[in-house]
This record gives sequence, structure tokens and C-alpha cells, in this order.
Amino acid sequence: SCHYLDLSLSSNRRLFFGVNEIAVKVPSVFKLLIKEVLNPFYIFQLFSVILWSADEYYYYAVAIVIMSVISIATSLYTIKKQYVMLHDMVAAHSIVRVSVIRDNNEVEEAMSTDLVPGDVMVIPSNGTIMPCDAVLISGTCIVNESMLTGESVPVTKTNLPNPGEKGAEGDGVYNMEDHKRHTLFCGTNVIQTRFYSGEQVKAVVVRTGYSTAKGQLVRSILYPKPTDFKLYRDAYMFLLCLVAVAGIGFLYTIVVSIMNKVPAKTIIIESLDIVTITVPPALPAAMTAGIVYAQRRLKQIGIFCISPQRINICGQLNLVCFDKTGTLTEDGLDLLVKSQFVACMATCHSLTKIDGQLSGDPLDLKMFEAAGWVSHPCPIASYEIGIVRQFPFSSALQRMSVVTRTLGEKRMDAFLKGAPEVVASLCKKETVPEDFAEVLEDYTKQGFRVIALAHRRLESKLSWHKVQNVNRDHIEVNMEFLGLIIMQNKLKAETPGVLEDLRQANIRTIMVTGDNMLTAISVARDCGMILPQDQVIIADALPPKDGQAAKINWRYADNPTKHSSKATRLEPEGPKVQEQYHFAMSGKAFAVITDHFQDLLQRLVLHGTVFARMAPDQKTQLVEVLQSVDYFVGMCGDGANDCGALKRAHGGISLSELEASVASPFTSRTPNISCVTNLIREGRAALTTSFCVFKFMALYSIIQYISVTLLYSYTPCVCVCVCVCVCVAVSLNPAWKELVPRRPPSGLISVQLLFSVLTQILICLGFQIFAFLWVGQQGWCPNWISNSNDHNIKNYENTTLFFVSSFQYLIVAIVFSKGKPFRQPSYKNCKETTLTDSDNHNLCMWYLIERADPLTDSF
Repeated sequence: SCHYLDLSLSSNRRLFFGVNEIAVKVPSVFKLLIKEVLNPFYIFQLFSVILWSADEYYYYAVAIVIMSVISIATSLYTIKKQYVMLHDMVAAHSIVRVSVIRDNNEVEEAMSTDLVPGDVMVIPSNGTIMPCDAVLISGTCIVNESMLTGESVPVTKTNLPNPGEKGAEGDGVYNMEDHKRHTLFCGTNVIQTRFYSGEQVKAVVVRTGYSTAKGQLVRSILYPKPTDFKLYRDAYMFLLCLVAVAGIGFLYTIVVSIMNKVPAKTIIIESLDIVTITVPPALPAAMTAGIVYAQRRLKQIGIFCISPQRINICGQLNLVCFDKTGTLTEDGLDLLVKSQFVACMATCHSLTKIDGQLSGDPLDLKMFEAAGWVSHPCPIASYEIGIVRQFPFSSALQRMSVVTRTLGEKRMDAFLKGAPEVVASLCKKETVPEDFAEVLEDYTKQGFRVIALAHRRLESKLSWHKVQNVNRDHIEVNMEFLGLIIMQNKLKAETPGVLEDLRQANIRTIMVTGDNMLTAISVARDCGMILPQDQVIIADALPPKDGQAAKINWRYADNPTKHSSKATRLEPEGPKVQEQYHFAMSGKAFAVITDHFQDLLQRLVLHGTVFARMAPDQKTQLVEVLQSVDYFVGMCGDGANDCGALKRAHGGISLSELEASVASPFTSRTPNISCVTNLIREGRAALTTSFCVFKFMALYSIIQYISVTLLYSYTPCVCVCVCVCVCVAVSLNPAWKELVPRRPPSGLISVQLLFSVLTQILICLGFQIFAFLWVGQQGWCPNWISNSNDHNIKNYENTTLFFVSSFQYLIVAIVFSKGKPFRQPSYKNCKETTLTDSDNHNLCMWYLIERADPLTDSF
């Protein structure tokens, strides 16, 4: 029985649970701006601009302000767009009118924001967007759950069975995980309702607001797990080193200025100048340039990014997980053989007619079409079958069934469809062929999707009302085995080539699917994920039972009889697992190993290639385990049950443009996995660009630091032009056309990088000291006398170091601008990069050759 809430109890619960609302407020541009500029780098930039303005370095100050404004504007646009997308996704259910039954059995209209757990709402016959999580207690609903799962196929939700029935699911207590097929989730679209004799379709509210399934998804998007990337950690360490160098120059400038009796105001400004020169304030804007151009190139090839910082991380990916159906293989299915059991094929499905078109699972639709009941008219002899009750497909039970009645007959029939092993276990042994296991294995090895059918004649005394209340366990027993339906799931044309490119690039590939184990292994072999000569070992993990400890049985996929009965644990002294061996396991085995064999889990995933029958949360767990063994993990899925894994991976790319793709950093409009190689190539190019820009900015600061330390003076205009133009030019190089077996370095603290930077520093220091001393020894160079009141100092030493440092900026940019194997060389990008560098070179040459006295005076 169902108890309805009165207004008083409903109000009290509203005080406790809060308003039923998933509020995603889009912050104003002003709030986002304040939050962005409070970044320590931008505060340092503001300090630097004020200092330069006080010292009349207007050109440099203006250049930094322009670069910072562009960087902040780009960041604000991206963040604002993400908030708007998330707000639009949530807004569909924000405020709708619902019908609620009160304690006096009267139906009243209310706002969805007033719903509380325990309210009984009436689902309208014309459908609705669910504003909460609710469990059906009467009637049936056809629901589109694509918002949460990415699965565009409508699913059937039936009413919750009476917990008092024998064999009822669970222990009589409602559990959302165990009773998913009876639960209407927040944000899903109820397309149709079905009821009997005018009975209302009713559902009890169980969760509201952020406690709902949709609320949890939105919360995980709003507050994602922070991404730890070595590049950013090393960048801060590198900057601390520059701060230490700046401290030395700061003290040196103060001491020398005091010795030269420079005024206190000038000492303060010039000593602080050393800090702003050594620690480059333009670094954030310069680093952003490479990511912005990479994002633009990705957009041109149909890959959209909502988390630009992930582009750099994608350059480090060395493992990619793939969903199978819809990602590696086509969505549709081809029926391989014709069936003789038409009645079962025509009834045991979850298809529904929406706007005159059949809609539902592709397997059900293909099976129904093959029966001839859709594409061809029925025979003249009337033979119509009506579905009396449907027991929906359950992933836990791996089966579905229906109770039907043939027109003109009183007797009812039951038809069962599901995983062959499950169906066979529910059939009479004498009806199951002796070679059932061999035939099933033969088809699954070939990569076919196999569904078994069974039938049972029900007792004539079973009435319609009894059928509506009977438990499925009473129906799905003593069935007669009918046969197998063999369907083929074809590989997408691009799949083998992309996987081969990844293999050649030493990027490991893994299949994570909800499909059958042997089917998944066969597809993995067909697409090249598992090479023909490689062996596959299936790990069958069994949970504790009857006082026995959990154990693992190992067997070869190609020879199931060849196994080790003692191999309950993977001991070091056991058979050596080499690289040509691949482990495969089911979701059930993965759960047992996670709970009882933690010491083996990481060792297994190092060689695991096929993970079948995996639930959505298990996919996410697998990604986390792979990350724990230092893999940079990519995830590619079509959005069906992949949201958690897409969100948790270092680089998640969705092939679906449905709402669930909001959880994925990348979304591809190309419905195949070719986007994966493109993303990794652009990621490697962007990461290489970040290293180039960082090294250039570091050398740019050190070169200025050396010049200023030698001269106690500063002439910045051309330096700023060079800095801005070079940073943009370095970022313009597109990605290399193919993947190579090695990856860019992941951090700045490496022997190769430090040697490169230190060598360039010594070379630049040597040339500047040589030029400074050489000019001072020339007979035509007069001795310069310090005049503390003269701000713009014209002398040969100043001019010489100005030109030397200007050319050093260009030379360092060329040296650090890497091309192959991650980016195309600069000379191939002549329209942009080469012209920019040549313009800077020509500008410096013009200053060197021409006197340009008016300009020199102004500097």
C-alpha cells in the first residue's frame, strides 16, 4: 500500500531536504573577472605594470596589459561557455508543474521545486521531463535516458514489484541500484505511459535536488577531481629558481646604486625592475597562446574542447581505453541466420511505437524485422499475438521475458531472451542440445553477438490479473530451449588503421565493454588490438562461498580446457607472463579481484586488454587503477555508460553530442576513433609549444637580466615587440602529420632541458660580456660619466648591448622552436611564423644600420 503525504508533513520534509532544485547559477562576467585576476600571476603583472608606469616604461606596460587582457578574455569566454552549457542542460527540468496525490486521495497541481521524498506524483500520459528520482509503483513508462547515459534507445520502466511476493528482488527494501528498471531518473524524458483500465501511472519521489542521479553528475562536473600534471608543478619550481636569481640581482643593484650615490627613489624602482625582468610577467599569456591555437586547429577538424588545459595532458597519453559498440564497431547489427521461432522474435522485445516509428534496442529492432512482422505483411491466416506483461531486460540477470496471449486462445505463453548461458540454465536439460556449448563458443569466437530464445506454455488457469502480480522467477523456469539468434557487429572502417597507428606509436589500447567476453576478444583480434600470434588468458574470479575463500581460475581463451586448477593466485614462481600474453576479465571478476586480490590488481591491468561485461562505475574504477600505475589514460566512448570514465580519464573524448558529452573534455563530430590520433598529435604539438615558450621566456628574462645588470639601465621597446611576436610565432606551428613512438617530456626538470637552457644562458652571457668589454676598449668610445638625473642614457655600451640582446632573442627563439617529430618545422609555416620572425629581424637590422636618432632619443 502507498501512503500519501499531507501538506504539513510535506512542508516539514522540505525544510529538511531543501528545495528540489539543481541550481547552476551562471556567474556574472564581473565575478568571473574578479576570480580570474586574483590569480597570483595577474597580481604580479599588476604590480609590474604600476612599477613600469612609474618609471615611464609605457611601451612594455601597454604590451603586457594587452597580452593579459587577451588571455583573461579567452579564459572568461571558455569558463562562461561551460557554465552556460551546464545551465542549459539542467534547465530542462528546473521548474515544471506536476500532479501530486495528497492524503485525502485528491490530486493537486504543484511546482516541481516543492517535491520532497515520499510524495506520490502522477506521470502524465503524454510524457514529461522527470524533475526528481522516483520509483514507479503502478503502470509502465517508456523513457529516454540519453541525458544521463548517452543511450538514445528508449527503455521500458515497470512498476516496483510487491516486496511481499515470494522471490521478490532484494530483501524487500528499495535500493536504487538493484531496482534501476523500476526507477525514473531526474532529467530523463518520459515519452509514453502505459496503464490498465484507467489506472493512474504513479511514482514515489525518492531523491531530490543534488541527491538525484542528475544532481550527482552535475556536481561532479562543477567540482571535478583536480588534474595533477608534472609540467605545471615543474613550472612553479622553475619560477622559484628565477625568483632566487632575481633576489641576487635585487641586492646587487641596491649595493651598486648606493655606491654610485643614486637617489633612494631610483634605487627602489631599478632594484624592483630586476625582479620584474627576471620573473616574466608575460608568461601566463605566452603559455596560453599555444593552447589557444591548438584548440582552434582541433575545432577545424571537428573536435570541440571545453577544458583547454587538457590539451597539453593529451600529449602524454600512453594508453587509450575504447568502448566497443558504437565506438570500435557499428551501432547496427546484421542478422546472420534466419530463425524458425517467429513468435519469440516478434514478441520478446522492448520496442515501442513512437510517432508511427518503431524505436528501441537495435538488436530488438533487427530481430523484429527479421521476423517479417515489420517489413512484410502478415499472412492471410490471422495469427496475432498480444503482450500481456513484460519483464524488462536486466543487466544483472542478463535476460528479459514476456507473457503473451495468442488471439482467440485462452492459454498464455512465456518467451525468454537473453545471454545464452543464462537462458540455457533456465531451460529443461533435455531441450538443450548436447553441442550447445561448442556451437556457442564457435560463434562467439568469430565475433558474432549471440542471443538465446526459450518458450514455455503457461497454465490455463493463469488469469490476466494473476500475471500482473506474479514474480518473474515463477515465469522464467522450466523453459523449452528454442535456439540461437546470431548477429554480427561489424568493425568501423577506420578502426583497424587507427589502432595500428597507436600500436606503432607505443600507445597501449584496451577494450572496455559491456558485451560478451568471447565476442569482445574476437573483436579485439579482428581490429588488431590483440595480434594473431598473441595468447589471451581469461581470469575467472569467484567470490567467497560456503566458507571457501575467493579464488581465481586461469584459462586460455582459445583452449578453455587448458588451465591450472591450482592457479588461484598469480604467484611470481608461476608461468611467466610475457608481453605477448593478454589478460581478459569480466566485470564480475574485476569486482572480485578489486575486493579480494588488491595485490594482484595492478599487475593484472598492466597486461589486461579486454574487460567485458563492465558496469559504468567499473569503467571509472578501471581508469583510476590504470592511472595509479602511472599511465596517462585516454578514454573514447559513444557516451553510452561511459560518462564517468570520460570525465575521470586524463583525456576523455566522446563520439556523442548528447548532453552527457558535457562531462567529457573533448567531443568529436566524427563518429569514429580517428579523432583519437588527431587529439594526441595536437596534444603533443601543444605540449612541445609550451616547452618552447617556457624556455624562450626564461632565456628572454635572463638575457634582459644580464643586460640590465651590466648597464644599470633599460631600453625595452624593441624587446617587447620581439617578445610578443616571437611567442605568437612559436605557437603557430601545426602538429606533425603522424604519431611517433616516443612522447614529449612531461616535466621541465630534466637533464636534457636544463642542459639546453644553461648552455644558452652561458653563451648569451659570454657574448654580452665580450661585447660590453670590447666596446669599452675601443679608442673611439669615450668614457661615460654617471649622471643620476639623466634617465635616457645615450652611450656606446648601452647601444651595443641593446643590439646584441635583440638579436639574441631571435636566435634563442629559433633554437628553441622545435619541429619534428611533434610539430611541423617553422619554415613550412612560412605564411605566418617565418614572416613574423623575418619582420623582427628586419626591424633590428634597420635600427642597427640606420641612425634613427628620433627613435633612439625616445628610448
